[in-house]
Amino acid sequence: MAKTSKEKSTSMNESIENQEQDDKSYISAHVSLTPSESEESEISIEKKLIALYSLQQIDSQIDKIKIVRGELPLEVEDLEDEIIGLQTRIDNYIQDIENLNTQIKDKGITIIDSQAHIDRYEEQKLNVRNSREFDSLSKEVEYQNLEIALAEKRIKEYTHSLNLKNEEIAAAQKVLEDRHNDLEVKKSELSDIVNETEKEEQSLHTKSEDLQHYIEERLLTAYKRIRKNARNGLAVVSVERDACGGCFSAIPPQRQLDIRMHKKIIVCEYCGRILVDHGLAASINQ
Repeated sequence: MAKTSKEKSTSMNESIENQEQDDKSYISAHVSLTPSESEESEISIEKKLIALYSLQQIDSQIDKIKIVRGELPLEVEDLEDEIIGLQTRIDNYIQDIENLNTQIKDKGITIIDSQAHIDRYEEQKLNVRNSREFDSLSKEVEYQNLEIALAEKRIKEYTHSLNLKNEEIAAAQKVLEDRHNDLEVKKSELSDIVNETEKEEQSLHTKSEDLQHYIEERLLTAYKRIRKNARNGLAVVSVERDACGGCFSAIPPQRQLDIRMHKKIIVCEYCGRILVDHGLAASINQ
């Protein structure tokens, strides 16, 4: 049966705790320099490689903790973005409804005004002196009736749009409520996992930051760039079976000899990862 996220995190926590003491003692013995030593001499290439490989091991453990969390952080972020989008849509609908109500009110006023004009014109028709005045008043009455008909048509259209907007708001609010519930569940799951791994992750981050002090800025920048571009997050790998431990490309014997000499930082000519010899990596992993 597949392990749950909590079981994975618990198992990982145990392995991290078991490794912490070994990592600390090894790094202290092989990498640590006193301030006076740092000032008097440059850190050797071998110690840089040890620091780089140790940093890679710790960062890989942090990556494993993040893997335990799975897609939950992204799912939480997506839900938060969707909720913001839904709320914005609802706000826009509400603004549209306010505008429609205003237009319906304006058209109602137009009908009242037109009806008042019609009443006045009808009254004036009773006192006309000739047919030309009667025809003129009749045309005015006809025009006002058209205004009323047009206003009533617009009111019907606005009312229909208003009903649609209200339905859309109701539907969006239902989806919004569901997304809020989903978000609470996802946040609770993520919080449980984070709480279980927070202490270990913080400890690993502290160790990672400590190790970075032993690595020059240019080299550290290159490490971070390689690690960011690598799909598995591996920037420093050991030579395994005469091949790069990252891309598995064959490494010529002479180049392997150069790697074992620890005289300079050597990268894989195929994938660009920093290479360390198997013996050095094995001594760190002991």
